[in-house]
Amino acid sequence: MTTRRIVPEKTVLERDDKDFAPKAGEKSNITPAVPAHVIYKLLGFTFAMIVAPIGTYFLSVDTIFGGNSTWAGASAAIMANVVVIGYVIVAFQEDQSDALEAAEKEKESKKST
Repeated sequence: MTTRRIVPEKTVLERDDKDFAPKAGEKSNITPAVPAHVIYKLLGFTFAMIVAPIGTYFLSVDTIFGGNSTWAGASAAIMANVVVIGYVIVAFQEDQSDALEAAEKEKESKKST
């Protein structure tokens, strides 16, 4: 026995570009999906993730730990974790500020009506 295959509408990949084009008289949305300040923060933390652990290792291997690469590697791993925790904290703060701004805009729109 065979079953009948139900063919759904076109998927996003199958649609033509004209399906996504703005309607007549509307402007197309050309704003970037991610704001620039978010990209700059990500680039800064990426740079810190590269420089901080490697710099910590090479600065501490001879000066602090007297050639013991195990302790220098452990300190580099700790610095990598510090950078990651710092990024998470900044991301949470940014997320909270976005939510507060949206709530303020909603309050203002309710007051104007």
